[in-house]
Amino acid sequence: MIEVQQITKHFGKFKALDNLNLTLNQGESIALIGPNGCGKTTLIKSILGMVLPEKGNIIFDGKNIQKDISYRNHIGYMPQIGRYPENMTIGQVIDMVKGIRNCTQPLDYTLYHEFEIEKLLNKTMRTLSGGTTQKVSATLAFMFPVKLLILDEPTAGLDPIASEILKQKIIDARNNGVLVLITSHLLSELENIISQIIFMQEGKVILHKDTELLKESTGQHSIAQSIIHLLKSGSL
Repeated sequence: MIEVQQITKHFGKFKALDNLNLTLNQGESIALIGPNGCGKTTLIKSILGMVLPEKGNIIFDGKNIQKDISYRNHIGYMPQIGRYPENMTIGQVIDMVKGIRNCTQPLDYTLYHEFEIEKLLNKTMRTLSGGTTQKVSATLAFMFPVKLLILDEPTAGLDPIASEILKQKIIDARNNGVLVLITSHLLSELENIISQIIFMQEGKVILHKDTELLKESTGQHSIAQSIIHLLKSGSL
């Protein structure tokens, strides 16, 4: 569904993406990991159209994203830190996003209800804890019918119950054919969620592999143990 073709991006002399190629398919839940400065954020922002690579193309559903910005209507995005107008209430923010998206299809209120957002509608954004802001961001990301979900550290700041609710929603989205791209430093949180893993370093993809094949090839029982094994052996 997404083809990343030889994209390169510099910030000054720093090469954030180095002739990077990727194929991302519908129905996959993919963890994007790597050390700080490896290019994860730049890649995500490039897919979102927030960063323009100086070389290469990104193809979304067969169309070059630089020539057809309507593809953004098919993306749900949950940032690591949601930034909303501080004086607006949760209800106003949700209504604002609904107006911007102007979606004519039925909306998904699952997280809205399971996170009990309806009890918080009159709270202003500046009064919210980090965890509650995360719940609002997750609710908005999953509310609209999309083909791609980009989730940046989605469980960070969530309490255990909310985290499990969100994990199940990610699994449901994947099972319904949505491509889910997740960045996280907590691989243990993703163990039963992701189907593939991408490890980036210095703007390049070092590893892109099915998680079950990864565990089988390393002889390890978890994704985290498999990555640690590869790092210790010098394979990454």
